[in-house]
Amino acid sequence: MSGLKLDNPVIPASGTFGFGYEFAQLYDINILGSFSFKGTTKEPRFGNPTPRIAECTSGMINSVGLQNPGIDKVISEELPKMKKCFNKKVIANISGFSVDEYVYTCEKIDKEEQVGLIEVNISCPNVHGGGMSFGTSCEAAAEVTKAVKSVTAKPVYIKLSPNVTDIVKIAEACENAGADGISMINTLMGMRIDLKTKKPVVANKSGGFSGPAIFPVAVSMVYRVYEAVDIPIIGMGGVASPENVIEMMLAGASAVEVGAANLIDPFASKKIVEGLPDAMKKYGINNLKDITGGAH
Repeated sequence: MSGLKLDNPVIPASGTFGFGYEFAQLYDINILGSFSFKGTTKEPRFGNPTPRIAECTSGMINSVGLQNPGIDKVISEELPKMKKCFNKKVIANISGFSVDEYVYTCEKIDKEEQVGLIEVNISCPNVHGGGMSFGTSCEAAAEVTKAVKSVTAKPVYIKLSPNVTDIVKIAEACENAGADGISMINTLMGMRIDLKTKKPVVANKSGGFSGPAIFPVAVSMVYRVYEAVDIPIIGMGGVASPENVIEMMLAGASAVEVGAANLIDPFASKKIVEGLPDAMKKYGINNLKDITGGAH
């Protein structure tokens, strides 16, 4: 997949797996294809005020706000810790609030041998563009892609927001600007209101809605983007079982990220990896590589 060799397609998604070593205390995380570590920004971020989590039917809302120690600490402290418990290449998830920030952070992480792929999250509000996220316009998405590609040698996957009118056009703009692949989808926007207090449950009012409820939306978007681009897709959004992995791959994904499921059950990704051989046998699949886009 863009030069990053995975021995299986299961990847815990950024923001649901920390920096890996917390999960390494529970099981050998080397059974995973890779993992996308916590969203990293140029400066350290404390994140949004609490409460940040709200439960929903078949899902959850989070508004963590990219809490992370910043790129310098990630390189000096987190990567060495990861190396002790994970001997494969990791995926670096990078966020920014201006094109310059994306460039700065991606250029730094690009030099790290442990990182096999850079996943650029363009769902952040563009501070210079009035707060609209980079991922909501073709021009802004292309601008970030082009800028990051000019300072990196590693494969760059752009992580797309589903909160747009036409995700296909944005994927095409990223491909035309030089993206090596697409990661999709990020969370939908959601909100809960507490009936006792009559106020939003999450301090930030709304947040990212994830979990099994969004899986059909993700499958549909991956399917449509696969028809429009010639670059690989990492599919995600509500994936919670080996069958979900197969379905996402049939829609067009080359690999699959598991998000909210890790927060519900810390062994979720392990169980999915271990359950894949039986699911493959059940559906007559000899090699997972052969099924990408098989539903088209």
